[in-house]
Formats: sequence, structure tokens, C-alpha cells
Amino acid sequence: MKVFRSHILICGGTGCQASGSLGVKNALLEELVKRKLAEEIKVVETGCNGFCALGPILVVYPEGVIYISLKPADIPELVEEHLIKGRIVDKLLYREPGTDKAIPTMQDIPFFALQELRVLRNRGLIDPEKIEEYIARDGYAGMAKALTEMTPEEIVQEMLDSGLRGRGGAGFPTGLKWKFAAGSKGDVKYVLCNADEGDPGAFMDRSVLEADPHAVLEGMVIAAKAIGSQHGYIYCRAEYPLAIHRLNVAIAQAKEAGLLGRDILGTGFDFDLEIYQGAGAFVCGEETALMTSIEGKRGMPRPRPPFPAVAGLWQKPSILNNVETLANVGQIILRGAKWHASVGTEKSKGTKVFALTGDVNNVGLVEVPMGTKLGTIVYDIGGGIPKGKKFKAAQLGGPSGGCIPVQHLNASVDYEKVAELGAIMGSGGLIVMNEDKCAVDMARFFMDFCQDESCGKCTPCREGTKRMLEILTNITQGKGKPGDIELLEEMAGVIKNAALCGLGQTAPNPVLSTIRYFRKEYEEHIFQHRCPATVCSALFKSPCQHTCPVEMDIPSYIALVREGRFEDAYKILLQTNPFPSVCGRVCDHKCQSKCRRGNMDEPLAIKFLKRFITDNAPRPKTDPVPVTRKEKIAVVGAGPAGLTAARGLALRGYKVTVFEELSYAGGMLRWGIPAYRLPRNILQGEIDDITSLGVEIRLNTRVGKDISFAQMEKDFDYCYLATGAHKSQKMRVEGEDLSNVFGGVEFLRDFNNNEDKWLKGEKTLGKKVAVIGGGNSAIDAARVALRLGSEVTILYRRLRADMPAAEEEIKAAEEEGIKIEYLIAPLKIEGVKGKVSSITCQRMKLGDFDNSGRKKPVPVEGSEFTLAVDAIVAAIGQVPDMSFIDKKAGVEINKWDCYTVGKGFKSRTTNPRYFAGGDAETGPDTVIGAIAAGHQAADDIDAAIRQANHEPAYEKPALEKIDIPLVIDDESVEAPQMPMPEMHHATRKMSFAEVELGFSKEDAMKEACRCLRCDASV
Repeated sequence: MKVFRSHILICGGTGCQASGSLGVKNALLEELVKRKLAEEIKVVETGCNGFCALGPILVVYPEGVIYISLKPADIPELVEEHLIKGRIVDKLLYREPGTDKAIPTMQDIPFFALQELRVLRNRGLIDPEKIEEYIARDGYAGMAKALTEMTPEEIVQEMLDSGLRGRGGAGFPTGLKWKFAAGSKGDVKYVLCNADEGDPGAFMDRSVLEADPHAVLEGMVIAAKAIGSQHGYIYCRAEYPLAIHRLNVAIAQAKEAGLLGRDILGTGFDFDLEIYQGAGAFVCGEETALMTSIEGKRGMPRPRPPFPAVAGLWQKPSILNNVETLANVGQIILRGAKWHASVGTEKSKGTKVFALTGDVNNVGLVEVPMGTKLGTIVYDIGGGIPKGKKFKAAQLGGPSGGCIPVQHLNASVDYEKVAELGAIMGSGGLIVMNEDKCAVDMARFFMDFCQDESCGKCTPCREGTKRMLEILTNITQGKGKPGDIELLEEMAGVIKNAALCGLGQTAPNPVLSTIRYFRKEYEEHIFQHRCPATVCSALFKSPCQHTCPVEMDIPSYIALVREGRFEDAYKILLQTNPFPSVCGRVCDHKCQSKCRRGNMDEPLAIKFLKRFITDNAPRPKTDPVPVTRKEKIAVVGAGPAGLTAARGLALRGYKVTVFEELSYAGGMLRWGIPAYRLPRNILQGEIDDITSLGVEIRLNTRVGKDISFAQMEKDFDYCYLATGAHKSQKMRVEGEDLSNVFGGVEFLRDFNNNEDKWLKGEKTLGKKVAVIGGGNSAIDAARVALRLGSEVTILYRRLRADMPAAEEEIKAAEEEGIKIEYLIAPLKIEGVKGKVSSITCQRMKLGDFDNSGRKKPVPVEGSEFTLAVDAIVAAIGQVPDMSFIDKKAGVEINKWDCYTVGKGFKSRTTNPRYFAGGDAETGPDTVIGAIAAGHQAADDIDAAIRQANHEPAYEKPALEKIDIPLVIDDESVEAPQMPMPEMHHATRKMSFAEVELGFSKEDAMKEACRCLRCDASV
């Protein structure tokens, strides 16, 4: 046998061929001839390698180095560097999502390392068109054993003992099916292979046929011996030409080698088979419809009983197994039932192949033991969700399956657990969906597929799926009605119980599972005409505007920036947001996460453009509003929620007084955000606009102390409680009451209140500071401490990807020299003379997933260590301080120390004269969320007053007419988001001057031109 110094295995599956693997192969062969290496290096075209989204792929052996996403132009360098000079070509390697770390060898990539290959044991290793390579890896040894050493009864018993269940969807025990067929009387019996595989996103069976066709043939021969069959069919849809070609090659080779046909291996056993090409009807995946199709009739299910094991193809006893099931058989017979049953769960034995697709970094073919956790497949093998998005759900079982949401990432993927969660195993399609997918639209998509593929034979499926699709379509188009959800549930029950075949019986599954887990989304579509995922375009003008909690008209002000009309753009901002300068600096800009431009290159810099407008246009003049209403309103808390509500009520003609216990208004904007992010004059300017309307702000006045609730109720008709969440959560560790151990909120407030003393050194943290936490408050506290001259380390108990802080803030902290230690949790704090001296921590590892989709940190035994520190800032969360509430006020506080609201109006408390909102009602939220709460409160309080007075509802005055230009470029050229100019980190960490410098006019207009104007209606 000829020996080669290297073997290069090129993936020749459909996915890689579609992305150009044949061109890469030809280029490689030409280059090897050119370099006189053709006699030293062997090139092999294999079946599917499994890493489907990264093709074309090749692996160089014996090193096992894998190269991805190849082009013919890459080949000369690859040959020169790797094959001649022995140097790995770094730029062609796989890079780990999140870290961008290059991983050269195939088995070091988690996608491959964490799988257990049984069905796919030959993938990427053999030439599927050479029977010798299959035989060299124990191919046909199981068949030889079955034909020469075992009786049919022993074969059946071995399959029963193995626990193998049908991998086509239903999970019926394979051995039991064979036992029934073997016991059926008849001279003619059939072994059938279901290779139809019509699920959207599924390609498991096709890949097995393309990579290892002989494994299926071997399984069919063994099955034939078990039931006494001499003929079989492989039912494969004509849409799989490569699979059919390789099957034909394999059949011809097996016949020539005496492994198929008459007198197999000289045992006297005859078995022949042929390929039947289906026309692509999804319903032909159902066993009786498939048999009807082979008989030359229209593929439609027929009633059972009789079952196929008694009367199947041409009314003869027949067994039907899918590709994956049959590919298991040869190894089970060769290695024994115990070997197969050694992995999996008690009732679901062996491995399962999944086609992992959708919103996941590593799209491809995955084989894992039954019972593997869903999160392991999605995150450890699949590499997680691209672009830092959150996992929402996984659709398992194709269009007849169901979705498994984020709270069940720890669920074991086996037949019983999957069914319990409302899905089905199906043939193994696993579609991952991120937060940008709409549950209602997803249900509509799958129902549309099932309705279209219904054969129409039975009324429940034919008419029921049509009616359910109509209701779902109406909901996504904003035409949903009360009662639609209940009607969908009722119809689903009828169809499941009355439909003739599996297609109809399982068609309602996606609807039922989405209603089960995402009922709130259905309700938002129907009652609020909102699509939280911004998918159902009939419900909104543009995704960015729809996502914004106050629905700022983002497309309009960006269009005005493009035209250079900055003053008009400022007016658009103020229509919905009284704090546009603030939001241009510290908003979490969820709008950008939904920007359609992000699907092309990068989202629009919406936040930065908002800031540019307020920095460069004259502030629109604010005139006092006369008091026209008799009711007086008190607002407790001068944060963004309280001030927004005060503004909204003042504009309606109410006399509003705001009570603030601290010396400046602004709430957390003033006391929790440092000046380098939000300059004081910027915030004060927007507060001044609100007071100029006639709103009175009484500072240094604590309600419940400086003014009683009884006095408040005497002086005011209604009260809005917007008291925020200004108290840090306790760490609950020993020693946190020592001096120089601060809560994050308390430290920032003290610094902002006593800035001169801190800067002069009259107050100090010391040389070394530890900050505990991973949110924006932790980052803010760390950056302030750094500017005060301390050496700062942030200790966070999870990974960087799990940090709730904004990515840009984390990056800024790192640039300034702040050290961040991950997977560390505090255990206890020790001190000397009442002052902190050290903190003892414990290293963590990641365990199971929590309900948010993040892995829980678990302590590592014996990993304790101690850090010497002079101060500690604990910023692990914030809670409202409700100590000021007078119980006689009748305002209920829930178990989370937040106000209970929703009594008739969204923001009304248990006392009808008190309304509440913002962080004190929801827990810590964003500035734009607080502004939205303020708007809601103003609407609710005014509506409650008018209702009590029997007055008509308030009609908002018409907005100033501003002409919005519509300019849509004929062609959009890819361009990255315009970066925000910043002060250099070496300079900025020495002062509290604003870090972000703002766009120039040229940069702002250039960035505005990137807008795709997806708000435009045709």
C-alpha cells in the first residue's frame, strides 16, 4: 500500500459543495502537481464534516489541523506554509466565539471535542464512494456477525436489549417494531428506509447518506434478516441529488462485493434494495403515506390499524426506520446491546444526531448522548449566540415540534423530558432563536408550513390548520381580538385528537408551546399592538422606534440630521423625551440592538446622534404653562420618572410640586452617574426646562420626616411616588459593616455630594480598592476610585460576557487600567481597628444555567485566597428604600420592597390617591425606562382625575408640523458605525472631564446617511 506523508481531507458534503469546496479541491490538486507534491500528499473528498456554516473545510493529517472558510486563492499560501515549511496558517484557523482565540487542531475545538460520535463515527474520515474505506473501519462486520452467527430471534432480542428507539420522531422501540414484523405471517416482507427528511432546518439524514451510505445499507440487511425480508426500498427525496448519487455508488459496490443481493457472504441469505425518489411532500415522511407513495399513488396517510408491521407496503408486513436508526444497527450488533445502552438515559438509550441551526455560532451536525442538556448543545458545542444576543428558545422537532425557552436550558434532551416540555424529539432539527425572534410569528411560520403541506385527506387537519393560520396571521398584522388565544388552544386540542396522521396531530405543537411559554407576547400583540421582538412590521413604523420605551421618532430626527436641520431634529426629540441630552450620553440604547442596519454591518449610532443634536442645535425655548386645573399634584422624588411625570402634568395645566430629600434634583442621574459620563450642567439644563414650565422643586425635603403623609394628603389631591432604588444590596458576608466598606450607590452619592473633599484628599479610599459587582454602578465606582488615585480591581463572580454593564463602559475601564478578575466571589472581610484590611475570596466555576440563560457560578472547593485592600465598594445591586412610607397611607409594598401597582390604572397603588413608578416599582431599570414610567404616570393621574370629575379624556394638542425628508439611497455600501471620539485613556483617568467628545458635524451627517429608512412605507 502506498504511504503518503500527509492526508488532506476535504469536506464534500452538500453544504461545503454549495460554498465552493470543489473549487478548493481542484485548486489544491493543481497546486500539489505544480509543487511536485502529488506523490507525497493524498487528497480525499469526504462526506459532511459537521462544521457546516464554516465551509469549505479541510483537515491536514497527521497533525489534525483544520482550516475553515477556504477559497481557491488561499491554497498557494496554505501549501507553501503548512505543507512545505510546516507552519500553520493562522488566518485560516477557527476562532473561538467571544475570545477570538485561534484553535488549530480539530479535536481541541469544543464543537468536535464535546461530541460522542457513533452514528457519525466516519464523518470527515472516509471517502464515502470507496467501500474499502468503510470496511477498514469495521464496516459490514456487524452484518457478517448477524448473518453467520445469529438467528433472527437473537437479532431482534439484541435490538430490544439495546433500547434503540426510532430516531425519526416518535421514538418507538426499534426492536419491538421488528418483533411485530417478524411475527407477522407472509412470504413477502419489506424493509424500508425513510430518507425523506422534510423538516425545515434539518439535514441529519442527508448528511449521513452523503458521508456514510454503507452504514445504512448494513443496517437494512440486518433488519431484513431479523424479519425475513428479501427486498427493501430507500425513500429519498429527489431534492438530495448528492445523497442519491452516493447511495447508488454504495449499492453497486456492495453488490459487486457480495454484500448485497443474492447469497450474501455465501450464507444463502438474499436481500436486494432500490431507491425510490420522492417528490418532496412533507406528509410522505409519515410511514403510511410513504408506503402509499412507493405504491405509485398520491402520498396520503391511511388509518391504522392495521399497522405496517402487519399490512404495510402493498399490504405486506413492513418495517420502516429512518436513516439514523438504521445507521446505529450495524454497530449495535457488532459491539453488543450493552455498549449501545451504556450512554443515554434510562428510557432513551444511545446518542442522538441534531442539525444545530439558527442563531448559533457553530451551525452544524452534532451527535451527543441522549440526556445531554440543551444548554450544553447550544453554548458549549454550539458556541452560544452570535453578536452577544440572548438565547430565547430552541425549536425542537421541526414544524411539528415545540419551543423550549431559556428557563429550561438545563433540561435533558431525551424523549420523555422533551415531551414534558411541550416539544417532540422529531428527527433532530434543533433551531436556536435569539431575543430578536417573535414567538407569535414563529408559530405562524410553522403553522403556514404545516397547512401548506397538509395532504387534505382529513377535515381536522385540512380546515383546522387553515383556521389557526388565519388567526395567527391576524395577530401578527395587528388584527388580533380578545379570545383569540383561547380559541387557538381549543382548536389545537381538537386537531391533535381528531387528525388522521402524525402531521395533523402534531401541527398545533408550535402554537401550544409558544402560548405556554410566551403568552405575554401574544397578549402584547393583541391588546397593545406591540411586537417586543420587532418582527411583525404591521405593528410599527420602524424597529428602533418600536423598541424605544417612549417611542422616540428616531427615523425622523436622523433624517433631519442628514439634511443638516438640527433645530428641527431637537424639536422631534423633545416631543417624547424631556432628557434627550442625558439619553444621548447614558441611555442603554436598546433601539440600536434592533436596528436593521445591524443585519448588514453595524447598527446606526442612534445614541451618539441624539447627543450630537442637543450639543449642536439651540435648545428650543420653554415657556411657562398657566395652571388651569384645580387639582394639586405632589411628586416624591426628583429623578427622571418623577420629573417626567411633573412635566407631563404641568403641560396639562396642573400645579405640580416635586419633593426631593437631597440637595440637587436628578435622582440617580445626579447622584449615581459620575461627571465624566454625564456633566452636571447638561443634566441641570434639562431640569431647568422642566421648572420653567412652572414645576416647583422643593429640595432637602424628606417626605415622612420634613413633611408628613397626613400633611401631603391635606395639601395635595394626588401623589406620584417616584422614589427610585437608592440603597445598595448587602453582600451578606462577614465584616461588611467595617469602615471603608461602601455600597456602590452610597459611595457614588457621597463622592458627588462631597466632591471637593474627595479631590483634596480630606476623604480617601486608600491605595488598593476592590469593587464587587459587574453592573454599570460597579464600573462607575471603579472608574471614580481610579481617578481618586487608587489601584482598582473589580471582582465579578461570572464571566465578562455575563456582565450587565454596557460593553463600552467595560472596555473604557480596562483601557484606563482597571483590572477585572472573573469567577471570583467574596467570602469574608477582615479589618484592623474597625477598618477593612483584606478580603477573602473564593474562585468559582460555572454550573447549570439560571432562568436568565446565564450559567450559575459554583464555588471551587479549596480555592480561597486573600487580597489586601484599603477599601471595598460593593455594587451588586440596588433596592428601594421604603423606610419613609407611613403605613397609615395605605400604600402596599410587595415582597421585593417595591410598590404594588395596577389598581385600575397601570401606575395606581392600593391607595387611589397615590400612584407610583420608576425603579421603586420595577426595581433598578434604565433612564429611558424611568422616563416611560413618568409618561405613564402623567397619563394615569390625569385620566383618573377626569374620570372622577366625569370629564372627557384629555386630548393632546397637535404637534408642530415638521416636514421630514425621505431620502433612500439606491444602494447601501457596507460601512462600520462611526466611532465616538474619546479623550485618550492616559489623560482622562486624571480628571473628571467628559470622556466622550461628541461627533463633528461631518461625522454626524455621514453616520445619519447610513440609515436604511426602514420606516418608509411603499
